[in-house]
Amino acid sequence: MAYAAFRSIGAYVPPKIMTNADFEKIIDTSDEWITKRTGIKERRISEENEASSDLGAKAAEVAINRAGIAKEDIDLVICATVTPDYLCMPSTACLIASKLGLPAVMAYDVSAACTGFVYATSIAKAFVESGMKKNVLIIGAETYSSILDYTDRGTCFIFGDGAGAAIISATDNKDEAIIDVNCSSDGNYEDLIKTPGGGSKHPCSQEVLENKMACIKMKGNETFKLAVRTLTSDVEVMMKKHNITSEDINHFIPHQANMRIITAVGKALGMTEEQTVVTVDKYGNTSAASIPMAMNYAYEQGKIKAGDTVLFDAFGGGLTWGSALFKFAPNK
Repeated sequence: MAYAAFRSIGAYVPPKIMTNADFEKIIDTSDEWITKRTGIKERRISEENEASSDLGAKAAEVAINRAGIAKEDIDLVICATVTPDYLCMPSTACLIASKLGLPAVMAYDVSAACTGFVYATSIAKAFVESGMKKNVLIIGAETYSSILDYTDRGTCFIFGDGAGAAIISATDNKDEAIIDVNCSSDGNYEDLIKTPGGGSKHPCSQEVLENKMACIKMKGNETFKLAVRTLTSDVEVMMKKHNITSEDINHFIPHQANMRIITAVGKALGMTEEQTVVTVDKYGNTSAASIPMAMNYAYEQGKIKAGDTVLFDAFGGGLTWGSALFKFAPNK
């Protein structure tokens, strides 16, 4: 039987930094207020000529090199994003495959907002375990700066740009296998986080442009309460299913949305500060890219090593949510 192994991690962050002090110049806010509310100190902003596929391709190069496989061995590319290069085609995954110089390969996007990378992990696992694919490149890539309303003082400072990527490969060693991935959704909460304009419901028009309906809109207080409850319960189900406790987790990597959410969920689950990976202060909320970017940061800090047990936990617009439990299994 084929098992799916989490072989590598990589990321790319644009060099341009936008600090809280920069936001003080354009909206009525302060570094103290933003920090207290979210824990965010700065975020990265892509260049004008950088799209999500550019960020994703750079992150993918790192993940491929670290996996030690040839590009020709990749037989599926999945990109999780809500800021694709184009609406609605071609997919960002197709563009990334082209920029990487891959031969003809199956490639498509996943739209699950901040849970997108966990969804991609689940899909990659299924393809590998079915025997259909052997090496899957999964990417979370976002240029949130392209859908922000910089007059919306409650939302615009939260998000940043970046990308993360991983290789999921087939193995016959059960000890290397991704243990479990659980994903779900509830469209009844669609109004909490959405970009209301630009799609088929509200096509591009003068009204959409004037009201900035193609920008993200978020109901922060309602989202906060639901996020804490959902992120906590999803992991509790996962740990109960596999008869493990917080002490069995080496690295807890939650979606990097808000430091208050991360702290509340970590406390509820019994995760220590040492177990919990935090990058929201450095990068802000990068949606589908936040979890792989956070994992890559911990990896490059020398904290994540072969055999370590890693737990992802994500929540995003849709609403979507999901968790993934696995042993990090880089090629020796």
